[in-house]
Amino acid sequence: MSPILKEVRSLFVSLRLTVTLLALSIVLVFWATLDQVHLGVWAVQQKFFHSFFVVEKFGEMQVPVYPGGYLIGGLLLVNLLAAHVYRFRLGWKKTGIWITHAGVILLLVGELVSGLVQKDYSMRLDEGQTKNYSESARHNELAIIDASDPNFDEVVAIPESLLAHGTVVQSPKLPFRVVPRGYFPNSEIQMRSQVPGAPPSPATSGMGPMVAVTPVEVNYTEDGHNIPAAYVELVGTDGTLGTWVVSIGLGNPQTFEYAGKSWKILMRPERHYQPFSVTLEKFSHDIYPGTDIPKNFSSKIRIDTPEGGPGREVLIYMNNPLRYAGLTYYQASFDTDHTSILEVVRNPGWLFPYISCGAIALGLVIQFLIHLAAFAKRRRA
Repeated sequence: MSPILKEVRSLFVSLRLTVTLLALSIVLVFWATLDQVHLGVWAVQQKFFHSFFVVEKFGEMQVPVYPGGYLIGGLLLVNLLAAHVYRFRLGWKKTGIWITHAGVILLLVGELVSGLVQKDYSMRLDEGQTKNYSESARHNELAIIDASDPNFDEVVAIPESLLAHGTVVQSPKLPFRVVPRGYFPNSEIQMRSQVPGAPPSPATSGMGPMVAVTPVEVNYTEDGHNIPAAYVELVGTDGTLGTWVVSIGLGNPQTFEYAGKSWKILMRPERHYQPFSVTLEKFSHDIYPGTDIPKNFSSKIRIDTPEGGPGREVLIYMNNPLRYAGLTYYQASFDTDHTSILEVVRNPGWLFPYISCGAIALGLVIQFLIHLAAFAKRRRA
């Protein structure tokens, strides 16, 4: 082996690297905890833990200033695997250590899987209401709906990221192209009569000429709410159909006619559809006597599948979620005494932490018993 490869191997096997990475992770967690006051939990996760570097903005430049969770966790994983390959030897006396380290490796892999594939949505239901979809709290989409059939809507959903990057969309389901002309991650929507001196609007159709869109700073706080907006031009085979302003803040869809069909256009929270429907049969909201402090709130729901038959009734309440079809439904919040808000999470790696923690505990117990047996044997001798 060449001297350079030996140095690289020694670096990744080194206990000093382990200690250094653990120290960096402590600083990362402490920094993220302080920054959570300004950014909120989700933004902190993306900035500090679901990234290779923590990036700070200096003027107009984005500068990496500190290793992020993916980099530190990845190096810890490589360090642990390298140490096992080059340092540890197979033997029953090290069984507990092997099991414990396997649990640590599984924990790191599970966090990576969760960070990459976990999806969070919410489902707002009034009593008696049925839905077969949940909505994202952070991501939006541009929905263009063919509403010509009174019994069925043909929907083309365009991710918000395509609007932000100005990507032109040509769907085979649409007789026109969708051309983004401007995007604002957060904005203030007002009637033009309320904004004296507002510049001319790029929008020429729908509500666009009547409203003023003012860009504002993105709100990263936990309870903050952003109102994204975009200018979208629709271009048919015979020229432009006009430019619309779309935003979460506008509410109702805007309508127009083209190619002998009725169309709707709106920006809405990104939807995730399921092959089954959820009906809220009863919502209960209990408070402590004499106060407004919630004691318990629960949702009695019914799940109906396309196959028909009697639906499955389930009671969801705090610390008692429903796991169904790869989704987990949590009782997250409520709006009124008859409106429940469920959090819907798809996380294929949700079992990893349980298995890894069990393996770590089992490994520590086994290693302790091995040493205890050896100690007792020496005492008898």
